[in-house]
Amino acid sequence: MAGNGKKVGEVMRTSLHIVDGLSSVRSAIREMERLKVSSLVIDRRHEGDEYGVLTMQDIAAHVIAENRSAERTSVYQVMTKPALTLSAEMNVRYAIRLLVRLGMTRALVTRNDALAGLVTLRDLVIGHDDGGEA
Repeated sequence: MAGNGKKVGEVMRTSLHIVDGLSSVRSAIREMERLKVSSLVIDRRHEGDEYGVLTMQDIAAHVIAENRSAERTSVYQVMTKPALTLSAEMNVRYAIRLLVRLGMTRALVTRNDALAGLVTLRDLVIGHDDGGEA
């Protein structure tokens, strides 16, 4: 069927790297380096809480540029929370439009209200199936 295209769940990354919000930014940087990733998911503190995301951009803007100590700054102080979430069933082209409109480069992905993965703008663009006009 022309125009249907791929769903976010088809292009998302399912290997999530989750850390506690009380972790230091220094330990988060080490974890990012070890895993060779540029973002980490920050765990919820309880069921009614929301997930956060910590990116290299967050660290650069809110720790390094502000001359804060990475050892004494907690992840929760600089993360983005609540993290943008997309449904795994959302069409990739609409997900691209939303991220571009919001000026964001990544989002968490949910399936049946549960955390299922993470998708970046890069993943979406590469995975986009141009089955018709967007």
